Amino acid sequence: MTIPHETRTNHTVDEGAGRAAGTSQLTLLGVPFLIGATVAVTLGVYGSLHEPTGVAVNVGGFSSPQTVKVWLATGVAVLAVTQLLSALSMWGKLGSSAPSWAAPVHRWSGRLAFLLAVPVAIHCLYALGFATYDLRVVTHGLLGCFFFGAFTVKMLALPKPGLRGWVLPVLGGTVFTALIALWLTSSFWYFTTIGVTL
Repeated sequence: MTIPHETRTNHTVDEGAGRAAGTSQLTLLGVPFLIGATVAVTLGVYGSLHEPTGVAVNVGGFSSPQTVKVWLATGVAVLAVTQLLSALSMWGKLGSSAPSWAAPVHRWSGRLAFLLAVPVAIHCLYALGFATYDLRVVTHGLLGCFFFGAFTVKMLALPKPGLRGWVLPVLGGTVFTALIALWLTSSFWYFTTIGVTL
């Protein structure tokens, strides 16, 4: 059976448009992915080469720098859950319409989470370095590098027009998953192994 010329032409045009759209998405995300990979690798290399100092961030009222890190990371995880719930609300996944507070809560919880995450990362890199003495610690170090790389990609992709609707939720979900995995391999481990202390 012969396919009519019009059908073949439309099919070819559709395939060409699909390939062009895919290439366009890769072009839009290429630089953010390159910069994000550079951030992740740079953090890993610095953590491996830097001689750990044992102390980087300490706050009065806490028993040790480690507990400061644990509680700051817990604050970041709580804010990340707030990010997830506000994003789901903004995308209409928790009801028919997003409340007016969802977008500001999403923005500010993200900003606060990042501000709390920076001293945690500094403590990990400067005080502890990239340790390899057990699987949990190696996993935690790799997740930390991946998280900051993925976060960089998401933030650089955020203002780009022309991204498909699934791109930002996938990037946001990746960042959220990495962050919760980071919390599980550090703060949760600390609370369940050493105890809940200040």
